[in-house]
Amino acid sequence: MENNTAIVLAAGQGRRMGTKTPKQFLEMGGKPVVCYSLSVFQNYDRVDRIILVTGSDMISFCEREIRDRYGFDKISAVVAGGAERYLSVYNGLVAAGETPCAHVFIHDGARPFIDEEILDRTLAGAEKYGACAAGVKVKDTIRETDENGISAGTPDRSRLWSVQTPQTFRYALIREAYEKLFAEGAQEKITDDVMVAERMLGVPALMTEGSYRNIKITTPEDLAVAGAFL
Repeated sequence: MENNTAIVLAAGQGRRMGTKTPKQFLEMGGKPVVCYSLSVFQNYDRVDRIILVTGSDMISFCEREIRDRYGFDKISAVVAGGAERYLSVYNGLVAAGETPCAHVFIHDGARPFIDEEILDRTLAGAEKYGACAAGVKVKDTIRETDENGISAGTPDRSRLWSVQTPQTFRYALIREAYEKLFAEGAQEKITDDVMVAERMLGVPALMTEGSYRNIKITTPEDLAVAGAFL
């Protein structure tokens, strides 16, 4: 048995959304946003369990109104996140490691439009390379500037990716990377899990195709676009 685990992050406050309810729990199409990605992991036969990471004050709500209400019986634990994303990921990794775990998907609960094909691709990449992230090729020209906002260069767009989640890893690899991150106090400017693996272990990630629909809901405009996709 593989014992693959999905860590779904739902601890963000969503201040840019401008609502009292965190973005991952806003209703969309009759159910909370986070339920859409949870449903994909629930129905994916290569995920054995799900760790849902949320705010400490939302654990009971998630157990009652998310796990129990929608029948997500793969959710083996609902755990408290931290003040920063990397702390939430680490808490999820600790919970995932309480039983043997081969690979782990780390996914933002505010990205409702993943599908099994994306999961297949990131898992295959993690099996081969140890680390793999979904993403899409950048459509716009990207310009680098100096500290004054003056154009300083234009990178080759054909080699640029906009990174998404899930980011999928061999569990032992990403757990070691996070343990080293905290041991060395190297958390500054950590933006995602691929960066942790690269910075702490020198392990580069394979980038694989995500979807231009795999948006992260952050602002009211994103919610409107997600509603159109739905």
